[in-house]
Amino acid sequence: MNKSAIKLSGYFLIFLLLFTFNSIAQKKNKILVFYKTSGYHHKSIVEGKIAFQQLGVKHDFDVDTTNDASHFNKENLKQYAAVVFLNTTGDVFNPEQQNALQEYIQSGKGFVGIHAATDTEYDWPWYGNLVGAYFLSHPKIQEATLNVLNNKTNSTRHLPKEWIWTDEWYNFKWMTKEKLNVLITVDENSYEAGPGKMGAKHPISWYHNFDGGRSFYTELGHTAEAYSNPLFLKHVLGGLQYAMGLKKM
Repeated sequence: MNKSAIKLSGYFLIFLLLFTFNSIAQKKNKILVFYKTSGYHHKSIVEGKIAFQQLGVKHDFDVDTTNDASHFNKENLKQYAAVVFLNTTGDVFNPEQQNALQEYIQSGKGFVGIHAATDTEYDWPWYGNLVGAYFLSHPKIQEATLNVLNNKTNSTRHLPKEWIWTDEWYNFKWMTKEKLNVLITVDENSYEAGPGKMGAKHPISWYHNFDGGRSFYTELGHTAEAYSNPLFLKHVLGGLQYAMGLKKM
């Protein structure tokens, strides 16, 4: 082989390596963090967006954030392994956007709901079944004792069996309670519960397979401080990785 041929072969090899690298980079997993509110707006959304972006950098996935519901269309959603509803509230979608999310989940993709995600789309039963429940009421923000029922999942194995946490403790209207895999409950005797108490087994975090896809929800995440807490972030990461289809719960 003459020098020109060797030189061309070298260029081709470099091109092939660059092409392969770019192809791998383009296949990097991506999530969409959605934070539109038409009701109460949580100030902690700012910290939440930053936290998800930092999780992406640390665990090698890309993160887009938006409060623009027009991003929920069939073509745009194809690029995401999971969507995260970060303290969304109220009616956030028109019928076309609802259909896009439904088809997205039915295609085998994932959903993660953080805190007020249950305070969203009350007039759309499919969404209620996706997230598992709707927000009903809550007492004042206060400390309580959480009980980790299943400590063998990626979302919970790092947590203490009894976890002291400060948050806004939701009471729920259940949609698919019998099908939910409950991870964490809150001890109502450990806080001033107020009206609408849910009893001894008051679920706070759960997951389930739904309509062809995967759904994870945690009621935690009202406060800004949550999004710098390593226990909470690892709890959310485990649920996100499940929703993305990267790991079993």
